[in-house]
Amino acid sequence: MKETDSQYQAIIAQCREIFSKKTKDYGTAWRILRPSSLTDQIFIKANRIRTIQEEGVNKVGEGVKEEFQAIVNYAVMALIQIEIGFSDSADMDPAEAARHYDEKVKTTFELMKKKNHDYGEAWRDMRVSSLCDLILMKLLRIKQIEDNQGKTLVSEGIDANFHDILNYAVFALILMTEQE
Repeated sequence: MKETDSQYQAIIAQCREIFSKKTKDYGTAWRILRPSSLTDQIFIKANRIRTIQEEGVNKVGEGVKEEFQAIVNYAVMALIQIEIGFSDSADMDPAEAARHYDEKVKTTFELMKKKNHDYGEAWRDMRVSSLCDLILMKLLRIKQIEDNQGKTLVSEGIDANFHDILNYAVFALILMTEQE
């Protein structure tokens, strides 16, 4: 489990660096995105991964690794937006964005450790393609919950699904790193 913890943190460090650089390039323009828009953005990324996996062809340039990194960062943004709400402007300074990022990742990392204990790190025996499919399934669930105005009868809420998406994307990145 200690190996997983250090691998997880290394992947998050890479994703956070990308998040920080993009914040310098674009500011916090993502603050205007409603959670449903972030759901759709992650869906686009996951669907592209699946298309590349199925067809074996990448015509755009950014690869599967970069798309999983984007999913991590968009999932963090979604968790932030769910907690504090979206804005009509890029109203967050980079330091505050980084603080929120770290808080969401910490919460998701703690969840991962609990689930890893209970599930015995079953994800290590999964395929990257299956993790992509699970992300797509979670996104369809989120879309349904969003269409139901956030109400569920017996199911986890939107935030729980974004936590899982973040963890699945990190797991995929760990497995891809191990395969290199």
